Amino acid sequence: MQDYSSEDRQPLFWWRGHPIHTALAIVVFYCATMVVTTVLMALRVTWPLGWLDFSSEAVWHGQVWRIATYGLDNPPSLWFVVDMFMLAWFGRELERFFGRAVFLKFYVCLYLLTPLVFTLLGVWWPMTLAGETGAFAMFIAFATLYPDAMMLFNLLAKWVAAALVGIFTLIHIANRDVAGLVSLWSTVAFAFCFVRYEQGALTLPRFRLRAPSGPAPAVRPTAPPKAAELDQLLDKIARSGLHSLTPGERVRLEQLSHDANRRRGAR
Repeated sequence: MQDYSSEDRQPLFWWRGHPIHTALAIVVFYCATMVVTTVLMALRVTWPLGWLDFSSEAVWHGQVWRIATYGLDNPPSLWFVVDMFMLAWFGRELERFFGRAVFLKFYVCLYLLTPLVFTLLGVWWPMTLAGETGAFAMFIAFATLYPDAMMLFNLLAKWVAAALVGIFTLIHIANRDVAGLVSLWSTVAFAFCFVRYEQGALTLPRFRLRAPSGPAPAVRPTAPPKAAELDQLLDKIARSGLHSLTPGERVRLEQLSHDANRRRGAR
């Protein structure tokens, strides 16, 4: 967990008065790869795409670049549009909350997670992968951060996330799609744990050598994670007004205010 500077939450740049965040820039890049893929397919020049797709067998034979290039092969499809919408919308909310640096760390890890897991499993079962992945995990991260945010039909984000994970799991099991099931659960678990870690709810194990004898150093008291998060939201309101909060931030502000009032009443 770390502090998030206000500068790191600002848009990447402005275009005609519209803020362009990193998540939207990533979407624009993927759309460009879709156009290139479409042109190559129309011209029947698909051999370059074959060198981009991930293959665990090829990686184990030295073609390690496929771990990073698999997401560049994006044929046009309706699911691609849905993925880009989820990446732009929920990615923007995550970037606004955590800041650009943490968001990029999250997305890079998410992008590399599936091919790395497939590479390990490829020792026993050959695995292949092509096209952008991780958009659904963006929604899982959003639902973890804002579980009570209202979605379509007044459904809470946490219940929508649980339902979608359940139905996608059943689909992969019915189709005997082991690769899809592994990718789904590895990215979902990572997204959930990453957000909880950044919130301070999870900690990584630390392995330390035996400490030398002597007085223990004084530990500076730190504000609880929820108190620090509430202060950040209040600072944003003080700087830019209540209207500057996103819907997810408004929900989170209500949750934190309710928790603070409940703690005061219990004293």
